[in-house]
Amino acid sequence: MKPRAIMVWGCSSGAGKSLLATALCRWAARRGIDVAPFKAQNMSNNARVVAGAQSGFGEIGAAQYFQALAARIAPTVDMNPVLLKPERDTASQVVLHGNVAPCLSRMPWRERSNQLALAAHDSFQRLRSQHELLVIEGAGSPAEINLAANDYVNLGTARWARDAGSLRSLLVADIDRGGAFAHLHGTWALLPEDLKPTLSGFVLNKFRGDASLLAPGPADLQRLTGVPTIGTLPMRRDHGLPDEDGVFDHAPTAAAAGAAEPRVVAIVAYPHVSNLDEFQPLRQVPGLRVVWARSVADLHGAHWIVLPGSKQVSSDLTWLRRQGLDRMVRLHAASGRPLLGVCGGLQMLGQSLADPAGVDGEAGNWPGLGLLPLATHYEAPKQVERTRARFEAPGGHWAPLGGVTLSGYQIRHGVTRPVGDATGHAVLHDVDGRTLAWQAGPVLGTTLHGLFESASVLRALFGAQVRSLDDSFDVLADMVETHFAPAALQQLLSSV
Repeated sequence: MKPRAIMVWGCSSGAGKSLLATALCRWAARRGIDVAPFKAQNMSNNARVVAGAQSGFGEIGAAQYFQALAARIAPTVDMNPVLLKPERDTASQVVLHGNVAPCLSRMPWRERSNQLALAAHDSFQRLRSQHELLVIEGAGSPAEINLAANDYVNLGTARWARDAGSLRSLLVADIDRGGAFAHLHGTWALLPEDLKPTLSGFVLNKFRGDASLLAPGPADLQRLTGVPTIGTLPMRRDHGLPDEDGVFDHAPTAAAAGAAEPRVVAIVAYPHVSNLDEFQPLRQVPGLRVVWARSVADLHGAHWIVLPGSKQVSSDLTWLRRQGLDRMVRLHAASGRPLLGVCGGLQMLGQSLADPAGVDGEAGNWPGLGLLPLATHYEAPKQVERTRARFEAPGGHWAPLGGVTLSGYQIRHGVTRPVGDATGHAVLHDVDGRTLAWQAGPVLGTTLHGLFESASVLRALFGAQVRSLDDSFDVLADMVETHFAPAALQQLLSSV
């Protein structure tokens, strides 16, 4: 059998490529197809730790991590060989095959794209030889004509798949934003002529309302392009998976009608926030209301405050102080309410941050918030690993975590060490005995990501059982089966 590939393009970022690709991975896996995800290049500060190319661990975008789990296979760095982690508006850290590539990070985009394309093609070839079907996610739009000459993520990957065996593509648009038919037609019109024949269907995503009002749009669009609209997916916010760029959607979660006043968990969304998607499970916990906090007002009435990870800790700590949020965080802790810092958030909670070589951002030294007896020193190389850990005798609000074990991951440059007599503050250790969390009263800081992705942690802290990832993947697969045209998915697979 020829290697097969289905590519998901989008009319724009946020159109729904990641969720559709995830749904297709689970749909194919449920039919016994050996399927794997692939995205040549991702741009996101939401990452996961997976098996490295040769040994050890590496980073990939969170979307491909979830897609691999939906496909019921182990995620690897080949599934997202190039990950760009934004550091500021005009610069990103380049992660190549799971590892930071400092030289490439300093090169201009057009100059480095050929090298990145070659590395991505190597990963594509390996996956193609190992799996029956690839579900390929594009990036942004395939119709960015100013970038077309260097676009290996959409156009290049499509040609690799077409030339290697067979390819069929889908183009998805966010109809909730308006202008979806124009978006689909314009994107189709700007596609290279050699790739237009691969386009098998349009998909309308995030639809709300009466489906009969879509007519005669799909028919007119097919008359203009020759491409049918094969799916209209409903707006569904409760699928249980984070969006590719996190769950910061400008809208707090709300308690169900008639429910008691919820406890508010305020997660500080500073400018360089990272791995925000790990808090998605909190949005499903009954009795919790999650707020993404960017101002002092957003922290008023919070029962919990969370300082999440950061791609530039010193810069985000400076931002925190400029907004006056540091005072609110200290007042919150002084009142005895729970305060959690994760990775970069933990580093902010300590006494000091030292970055003499500018590894984290600007070189310098900064005072921390002074709520934990810790000091952080930034140094290369980045620590990237998965690990298993156990809570030992935490107190106060955190006492229910005693004895809880969990799996998580670390992605960080900073090395955090106790200051003074802080041995009694260590409350989480990995299998090698290394300390991964410290507590001082209501304040808990940990270097370990993934706390709330652990069912045992959610049960201990909130007595809650939320939908599992596996159930969420099935929800997405059911959605495409229900809302695609009859037999459209099977025909799509048969045609490749």
